[in-house]
Amino acid sequence: QVQLVESGGGLVQPGGSLRLSCAVSGFTFGSYAMSWYRQPPGKERALVAAISSGASAAIYADTVKGRFTISRENAKKEVYLQINSLEPEEPAVYYCGDKRGSLYSTPKFWGQGTQVTVSS
Repeated sequence: QVQLVESGGGLVQPGGSLRLSCAVSGFTFGSYAMSWYRQPPGKERALVAAISSGASAAIYADTVKGRFTISRENAKKEVYLQINSLEPEEPAVYYCGDKRGSLYSTPKFWGQGTQVTVSS
């Protein structure tokens, strides 16, 4: 049974930082790229960042480059998203997903999401 479980979301002030985690079970984690997406209220889910299976390559949405960092620890079967300088318009539910093809492919499996709220 495949499971992706996100954690680390919460309430953050504008300009603040947060580290999201995604724990994976049920498939060979180290064989697949992983990704983070986010879905703001009333909008579609969109790619934030993705990382290759061996962490040698990563891609980011233009809006988060320089502020967000994706990383992974294959021994722990976890992927992370470090969020810095969070902007007021960035509250969303953040989801992790696997990548069965390229870093731009659509995930086959998703987590349940973790809410990030931005408020002063």
